[in-house]
Amino acid sequence: MNVLIIGGGGRENAIADAIARSERNPTLFAVMAKKNPGIAALCEDFLLVKETDVEKVVGYAREKGIEMVFIGPEAPLSVGLADALEEAGIGAVGPRKDVARIEFDKAWARNFMKDNDIEGCPAFKVFSDKEGLQEYIEELGSVAIKPAGLTGGKGVKVMGDQLPDTGTAYDYAVSLLDGDNVVVEENLVGEEFTVQAFVDGKNLAFTPCVQDHKRAFENDLGPNTGGMGSYSDSDGLLPFVTIDDLYHAREIMKATITALGETETAFKGMLYGQFILTKNGPKVIEFNARFGDPEAMNVLPLLKTDMIDVMSAVVNGTLDELDVEFLKRATVCKYAVPAGYPDEPSKDKEVVVGDIGDALLFYSSVYEKDGKVYTTGSRAVAVVGVASSITDAEKIAQNALENITGDLHFRRDIGTPELVQRRVTHMEQIRG
Repeated sequence: MNVLIIGGGGRENAIADAIARSERNPTLFAVMAKKNPGIAALCEDFLLVKETDVEKVVGYAREKGIEMVFIGPEAPLSVGLADALEEAGIGAVGPRKDVARIEFDKAWARNFMKDNDIEGCPAFKVFSDKEGLQEYIEELGSVAIKPAGLTGGKGVKVMGDQLPDTGTAYDYAVSLLDGDNVVVEENLVGEEFTVQAFVDGKNLAFTPCVQDHKRAFENDLGPNTGGMGSYSDSDGLLPFVTIDDLYHAREIMKATITALGETETAFKGMLYGQFILTKNGPKVIEFNARFGDPEAMNVLPLLKTDMIDVMSAVVNGTLDELDVEFLKRATVCKYAVPAGYPDEPSKDKEVVVGDIGDALLFYSSVYEKDGKVYTTGSRAVAVVGVASSITDAEKIAQNALENITGDLHFRRDIGTPELVQRRVTHMEQIRG
């Protein structure tokens, strides 16, 4: 079987690795904007072109006799790549544009939840201009400001250290109104966690829970990033998440897929639920229509079920006939990013990977030239420790980072006992 992966980041490196482990012996191809050495090493052939160039991607898929495609990033979904592939008779793991909209139009997503009575939706309003904006911010008191469109995980700001008061919240919202709608929501208090699932249009196969860390610096300080690292636990939960919490989050995702199924377009691919656990249970921060990055790197190395079988079930609508299983292991993923990231990142600096021990390595936004790897200005490489406990997995990941050299920065605290305990204590305080 010839399989094509779209995208050249760490998430796609993890997807490619999972496909390459398949006992079905697939031949792997890739389309990516820059040569990711981790993906390239697994491929029979690859095309370097923008992943949003639908015509070239579909042409390449036809040329190589591709039978199934896994679409990694959100941008190709937003321009209808899944639609074009399916119309060409090629199975796509990635939703069509009409339903992928749940990620790339946050205003539509919130209204969709409201209109379909899906639980977990915070108080919100969508604004296309300044009329009533200041009054609503003042009414809520503590808010989250979200541009409606795609921002790579970096456009959302919340009251606190990012937005000190309602005045700065209003100013930020106004600054986003040029060319985009703005969603103003109540600022939910709690701990965030991620639930991801393979979806075949009606059935969901869930992966273990993950907690991502978006802030650039330790102790959750600094600007938002695409994600500096993440961890998962061996029981599929998180130390501050109960079985009931997970059940409610999954039910919200099931209700979302059911409601999407009542549209003309079935949702096939990955549904990513970003939740915040509050004193009133899980609330939805956002939905994404693809694997998370870094969260894919936590769960895919644990996938026991053959990835080709999972992809086929997604494409053919038969996930209910497949038992999708994961190893009961803990993971810690940590990113090394260019110094100055995300605001003023260094670029075109060599990254040298030394002895990383038992850790897994996934290349992200880098490029290879003359046998050397260089930074692009976004996240560079990720390492993943896999062990029986979060603490042991963290040690494996941190040891690996210490042996990667370059003009790089990383967070040491992700997955440490101190950080995890702060999460647990925080939720105990919130639950009362």
